[in-house]
Amino acid sequence: MEPTSRMRRRNPGSRVGARDVDRDIGPYMLDGCCHEAMRSDKVGACLQRLRSVIPETLHPHLTAVIDQLRATSQLLRELADKSQIYLSQVPVMIDYLNVILPCLCRTLRDIMSYYEDNTMDKAHRWRTMYHRMSNELPGTSLPARFVMYNQFLGLLNYMLTRDPNFDVNAMEALRIRILQLREARKIDPPVPYRADLVRRDNALEFWRRQTDSHWAEAIFTQPLPFRREFRRRGKSDAYGPLDRMGHINPVSADVKILVKRTFEEGRVSVIIFLRQDDNLPFILVRTSTGNGELWVSIRPINSLRIERESSSVLYISYWEPAERRNKAWASLAFLTWEELVLFHCTFLSLKYRDRWTQGIDPYELKMGREKRLFQAQIIENGSRGYLMVMRDNHTGGVRLHVVASNGPFERCPIWTAFVSSEPLESWLIHKDQHRIWIRDLQVYSLCNEYQPHRQRKRSGAFQIKFAQAKAAASFKQVFNPIPDPSVEDASEDLDDDNSTPSEG
Repeated sequence: MEPTSRMRRRNPGSRVGARDVDRDIGPYMLDGCCHEAMRSDKVGACLQRLRSVIPETLHPHLTAVIDQLRATSQLLRELADKSQIYLSQVPVMIDYLNVILPCLCRTLRDIMSYYEDNTMDKAHRWRTMYHRMSNELPGTSLPARFVMYNQFLGLLNYMLTRDPNFDVNAMEALRIRILQLREARKIDPPVPYRADLVRRDNALEFWRRQTDSHWAEAIFTQPLPFRREFRRRGKSDAYGPLDRMGHINPVSADVKILVKRTFEEGRVSVIIFLRQDDNLPFILVRTSTGNGELWVSIRPINSLRIERESSSVLYISYWEPAERRNKAWASLAFLTWEELVLFHCTFLSLKYRDRWTQGIDPYELKMGREKRLFQAQIIENGSRGYLMVMRDNHTGGVRLHVVASNGPFERCPIWTAFVSSEPLESWLIHKDQHRIWIRDLQVYSLCNEYQPHRQRKRSGAFQIKFAQAKAAASFKQVFNPIPDPSVEDASEDLDDDNSTPSEG
């Protein structure tokens, strides 16, 4: 433990802003990951000795477990090493480490208890270990359990480095599976570690400054605050015109991947990337046929139109001059409402801010199939914008959405945030006539200019300042329809400036 104590004294986090990241998080993560990596090495070495003395007919499954243990050890050490470089991302990961590390530790201890059981011969020890542990989680053999662990750790590595390959749905499915195993082994549920949103916003801002990253890179490389899944899912597909993979002209050698999403279990994928010599955003769609052939299409975002076709599907089309009509290019079916909203907002903001875009149909700015519950002007960093409260018609999810109210990017999305379906009792605080504080609000910034950390208070609450006092009172009434005696003019009407941006 001495290296850890030395690290705590040197405090590498101080160089990246100790006020933003808890000083003990880095050592905590390093200790846990390194300790289980060493345990994995020890267990792997014991199983190798066991393999050398049991019949070869028993080797295949045992060899698979040994190989996976090597990968587990490597992934854990990579997490520990990278956590010291990507320190600003560590707070987001603590809850996920609390899910896997106790479960992995119990698995390794259980293996050793079978290995050291001298009441059985060595072949019988392996058979008993394999069959009993494979039956603990139905449908998951002992080798498959370590595959599950390693997939989870691999996604944690992606989350830590904000890699576009991070798949939030795969992470959630694996998390649920590991929690089921914990329950089967009677391991207490993980205690949530609430990484406050002050730290998250500042971490993203620090990352942006230090790496010259694009705002869109942060949209899908963070876990979702809530998950409202659609009851019915549509189908994803690419319609083209399509070219065979490898037969398409290269766009540029200097590109930055912003968003990568997969659909239909990988049959369809979408990549949004930036051509950096002129900052022109493109979108690539790839599909595969039944016999495995890969087909792709690439178009600049400014040539495409996006709309919500059904509850879970975003429909992307392009204008065909010869036929003088829009034609289907791709349809993308999302598992959760939150992902659908974020993709729609990301697409619109990139298109709106592309200097080659020649106007956007006001209808395209509305996602559709949601109801506006509230709208008013707010003031952030000296600029005015429209804040809207939108409720989805299908999931009932509620979100806050802000667009610019004037200037060259009028009506362009600035940020969006999802509201919990079961918020805390004191989640919304009316601080004074113009200001509302909201707790536990994870804000998704949709442009580089907007910096949500500037609206955060030390308590973690997010501040919204309304241009008019009556609007602040009305906003609170949307979520808490009880008269507020502290606000004198709450009964006044909103002025005409607060008409919907999609009208007129």
